[in-house]
Amino acid sequence: MNIRTRLTGQFAFLVTLILLFFSAGVYFFSELYLEQRFYKRLQDRAITTTTLLFDVQQADTTVIRLVDAAVKNPLLNETISVYNATSRTFLFTTNPANNQLHERIIPLLKPGLETQYVRQDDYQLVAIYLTNSKGGNWIIVSGIDQPGNDALSDLKKILLVMVLAAIFLLGVVGWFFADRALAPMSGIIEQVNAIYPANVEKRVEHPNRFDEIGALVATFNRLLDRIEQAIDTQKMFIANVSHELKNPLTKINSQIDVALIQKREPDAYERTLRSLREDTRTLTQLTTTLLELANVSIQVSNVPLEPVRMDELLWEVKTNYQEWHPDCLVQLNFIDFPDDEDALLTQGNRPSLRVLLMNLVDNACKFSPARTATIDFQAKEGSLTVAVFNEGPPIPEADVPYIFEPFFRSDATAQSGKGHGVGLAVVAQITQMHQGTISVSSTPRGTTFTLTLASLG
Repeated sequence: MNIRTRLTGQFAFLVTLILLFFSAGVYFFSELYLEQRFYKRLQDRAITTTTLLFDVQQADTTVIRLVDAAVKNPLLNETISVYNATSRTFLFTTNPANNQLHERIIPLLKPGLETQYVRQDDYQLVAIYLTNSKGGNWIIVSGIDQPGNDALSDLKKILLVMVLAAIFLLGVVGWFFADRALAPMSGIIEQVNAIYPANVEKRVEHPNRFDEIGALVATFNRLLDRIEQAIDTQKMFIANVSHELKNPLTKINSQIDVALIQKREPDAYERTLRSLREDTRTLTQLTTTLLELANVSIQVSNVPLEPVRMDELLWEVKTNYQEWHPDCLVQLNFIDFPDDEDALLTQGNRPSLRVLLMNLVDNACKFSPARTATIDFQAKEGSLTVAVFNEGPPIPEADVPYIFEPFFRSDATAQSGKGHGVGLAVVAQITQMHQGTISVSSTPRGTTFTLTLASLG
């Protein structure tokens, strides 16, 4: 069942319940009104009979004639009786054939009440108790309110027809309004279905930005922004990877072809092999960095976290990096070393943090003329700060916002031929995974990358 049908059904059902409640109330109060009005007419007949019987002091037959003459609109099966409670006999009755009804209700009358109303089947009765010289007498008047019954029957038919007509109209009107309310959704569906990777820059349009559908459209557009960004990143990633892999592979292939053209001296082959080794190392480094970036991007929510002592990790990074790069110098400085060892701990993934620090140190050493990276470590006020500094030419201010994007390389670094523009993207991903911050400050004196992580102390 679609939303339009469900809304129409719910609307019709709720309004039908209201109509049925209203109709039942109208019928109930109409029945109560007609019943009270008929009892009033019976009571008037009883009072008239009492006046004629006890005030006029005429014979029974005379009273009957006077009562009949006083009644302008006789009731259906009307019967008027006078019952003496002392002698337990009926003094007179206007309809002896229907006197059995009055005999049955005599035991039901409660002594002490002057006026009582009784209903027996289709009959309504009024009994008035009067006292005179002959003792107590019950004046009983009964009849059938046929006009009232007919009116209730007609009212029931009218209400039934009106409710059925209202249900039909509710269905039509509900379907119409549900269709109008959901019409923007159909337009949104058509617009979303028309968006493909080739035109992912298109956005969903909606005239009212402040209603619920407008909020949904805004959510769709934000999602499309992220999708467009992801597609652009993917395209850039593929283009840059192809470019970065093509150059060393082409170089390797060319060197092999040149070496195979003719036989050469062992020294020439040795030089070729050394050059091939350097190109192979470049490919290996690029492949490793790409795998690190892919793993960090895909497994952000699945990386296990544990308390990591940052000072020990920094010593490990310093030692390992200098072993692999003997021509580089890593200086490690501890500032305001805390007494509490817990202040040196952060909740993180040790291998990922190690990759992050390695990339920062490697980036500093590559672009430092002195091949030196200086690390300042500080723990204070619930945070850990690692600042990696290297001397060298500053990063252009216009390039600073983009240095953490994959494969971005400023003109200065591109001309030097060092790096592939992936390492800092890995740093940014790992920092985000650990809910930390990474910032860069570049001056003519040098460049500093500052990493801040939360401390467990």
